[in-house]
This record gives sequence, C-alpha cells and structure tokens, in this order.
Amino acid sequence: MRIIRDYQYVEPQDRGASVAIGNFDGVHLGHQAVIRMAREAGGGAPCGVLTFEPHPREYFAPDSPPFRLMSPEARTSRLEKLGVERLYELNFNSALAALTPEEFARRVISEGLGLRHVVVGADFCFGKNRAGDVDDLKRFGVEMGFGVTVAEILEHRGGQVSSTAIRKALTDGNPREAAAQLGHWHRIEGVVVGGEQRGRELGYPTANMSIEGLHPPRQGVYAVVVEVITGEHKGNYHGAASLGVRPMFGENTPNLETFIFDFKGDLYGATLSVGLVEYLRPEQKFDGLDALITQMDADCARAREILEAL
Repeated sequence: MRIIRDYQYVEPQDRGASVAIGNFDGVHLGHQAVIRMAREAGGGAPCGVLTFEPHPREYFAPDSPPFRLMSPEARTSRLEKLGVERLYELNFNSALAALTPEEFARRVISEGLGLRHVVVGADFCFGKNRAGDVDDLKRFGVEMGFGVTVAEILEHRGGQVSSTAIRKALTDGNPREAAAQLGHWHRIEGVVVGGEQRGRELGYPTANMSIEGLHPPRQGVYAVVVEVITGEHKGNYHGAASLGVRPMFGENTPNLETFIFDFKGDLYGATLSVGLVEYLRPEQKFDGLDALITQMDADCARAREILEAL
C-alpha cells in the first residue's frame, strides 16, 4: 500500500484511484462496505481511502477526552489487510479546514489527487463548517469529472453501525457487541514498554502498553487474543489482560498489562495488537498479594475456557 500525505504533490501512479472518503476510526463494518464499493466502482483502478490526520475532531477540540478507537498506525495496518492500495492520509490543518466545499472538490479531489471515483456515506459532510453534503458532492462530480457513489448507512440490531456505538459498547464492558459492529475484535495496538516488573515477581509477567490518546474501554480484566507483530516472537497467542490504573499499587495512569499464556521470552520494544474478547471483572484492591494471586489464577483459568471455545 502506498501512502500519500500531500494532495499538492502526487505521483502519476497515485492518480486515478477509486476511493472511500471518511475518518475510518475503527474500520468497522460500515467502513468496510464503503471500501468494497470503492473497489467495485473503480473498474480496475487502484482502490484507495481518503482520510485525515489528525482527526478533524482532534484538530477543532484538542482538549477533548480521548475518543479514538485506534491509532493512525493501527488504522493503516487494518486498511492494508483489507486490500487498500492507496492511502491518502492528508494533513488536516488550517488551510485544509478553510476550503469551501467547492474548493475541496476541485483542489483536493479533482485537481490534486485526480480521483476517478469517490464513495461516501449518506451522512457525509465536507468543506469549511461542514457546509457541503452528498448532493453537493454529486453536483461537483458531474462538473469536475469524477464519479460519486453514496452508500446507505449500515444497520445493526435496529441502530446504525457507528464508531459512537462501538465506543459505548466498550465503555459498557461489552467487547463482543463492539466486535459485532467492527467485524473483528477491538484491538489496542502499541509498543511494549518497561514496567515495574511486579507481574514477574508475582509469577505473571506482563507486556505493558500505553493507551494514551485512545478511547478507554471499561477498566478491568479481559480475556484477550494477542498478535505479536514485530520481533522474534511474531505470532498469535491467547492471554488475559488488565486495563486500568493498578489500584493495589497506587497507580493513576491507565495502561494495558497483558499476560500471554504459555509464553517465554522478552517482548520489550515489540509491537503488539491485543484484542479484547470478553470482560471478566472490574478492577479490585485486594487485602494482600496472596489474595491478588489467587484471583489472577482464577482470571486466567476463566480466560482459557473462553478463548478455547472461540
């Protein structure tokens, strides 16, 4: 997959694509449907995604609580797995935000990227103050020579498939509902960082990862699937993970600590993708380390049962 970040400097081979436009946070089933439509509408043209970094919501409200379901790197990885050939990840800045709908269509879609076809959701808005809608986009497409397809909003159990609904499911501690809308387990991806090594001392060495900048799922213990993406231990594993602030030890910065079953090795510096499968229990503060270890034994036994049944 080729990544293009500046619409004003585009190689000839990166023009003429058929793209899906949106933020693609989570790359859920609705996003996947739009990408398929872009591929089908392209008539053999490269299949692409046009998105923005930072997320416009982060740009306009930088102090708002973290809401993203995935990092830009995780989004890129997921899109590549879906067969996206061109990722137009444009820098969202004051200049781009100031473009009127017509200027965006002309300067970015038509002249800048030279797109052949675009696919958007029915609720798509674009341009300064989100003033343009799908009818405007269709009209600009006719005037400027690119095709436009509008995808209907995907429904799930009487509601819309959306990043907002997925966030709520995760906040409620319901990762299976999130997965039903995502089409895959909700995954937290990142680099393993050094910790206090308390888990090792307790007989449960963990791989520690930051969740900074991401929407925080309900704090507690989960059964998880783990993909080690980089390093000498690449592969897929099962495990149990604690997401939270470690109340037993007076910590207050949330992170993700994952114990991988039947694993021996050093994962520091490796990139992991941890998929939340089932919520087991909330965080607790125990009377002592023996009580904590007893509970961890029970958590891992329950997680093994759940994961073996997948």
